[in-house]
Amino acid sequence: MASRAFTAFQLTASLLVALLATCHAGSIAIYWGQNDGEASLAETCASGNYEFVILAFLPQFGKGQTPQLDLASHCDPSSGGCRSQSKDINSCQNRGVKVLLSIGGADGSYGLSSPRDASQVAMYLWNNFLGGTSSSRPLGDAILDGIDFDIEIGGAKFWNNLATDLKKLGKNGGKTVLLSAAPQCPFPDQWDGGAISTGLFDNVWVQFYNNQECQFDAGRAAFMDAWNKWVSVPAGKIFLGLPASSSKDAAGTGFIPADELTSRVLPLIKGSPKYGGVVLWSKYYDDRSGYSSAIKSYV
Repeated sequence: MASRAFTAFQLTASLLVALLATCHAGSIAIYWGQNDGEASLAETCASGNYEFVILAFLPQFGKGQTPQLDLASHCDPSSGGCRSQSKDINSCQNRGVKVLLSIGGADGSYGLSSPRDASQVAMYLWNNFLGGTSSSRPLGDAILDGIDFDIEIGGAKFWNNLATDLKKLGKNGGKTVLLSAAPQCPFPDQWDGGAISTGLFDNVWVQFYNNQECQFDAGRAAFMDAWNKWVSVPAGKIFLGLPASSSKDAAGTGFIPADELTSRVLPLIKGSPKYGGVVLWSKYYDDRSGYSSAIKSYV
């Protein structure tokens, strides 16, 4: 009897551990589109490594400007060449991968001048990339799953209006619009902070790189202080943002070797109820390092 009771206890404990692991299991998100020589969008999703693929970028919009998509050498939007990506986007979504468009970036010409400007940009995004209709959809007929706010220049005002308008358009149009943001790890973020505070964001992928005061090599205390501040925001899930390679072209600072990430960093944050996983910059560097494959089973 004692032996059987112990076996039953072990089984119950094992199931509990498995359940807890599942509850805190994360996913990997990847930025795609800004480098020559990276895998195609369809190949990226077929790898099975990613739950989210973020198309980078729409670096020109707002303040009366004509919005402009930039996917580097993958396609030329000015000639309609990016409409061919529609097939790949559909392929990704058929595999269960969410595809978002990132607006902004470190370089570009963008910003919002007023709530009305935000409303106009939201309508443009809805009609040209989301569930609306337009005769000039840059990515063809594919309907993206959402919009990523990677705001690094152009002013901090009215991004909350844009987020609110996008969610309203999705609700009224019967199509859920996922919202994500990519703030820097110093808290609060000077660009995305106001938008994130709306509570409308499903995922926040915090850039714990090129920010020496709060990335992991600043020390455990500084890193965890920043992480704990970010998990306090009113958002669905918080992701750890990292470069996928030690190459200085990927990021100046903040790279964490895969074995160190899995043994020292993830154990610190996976217990957070809002832990979502890891987001990587970018597919090009991941192709060369194999980083996502090395960490996938631990995320």
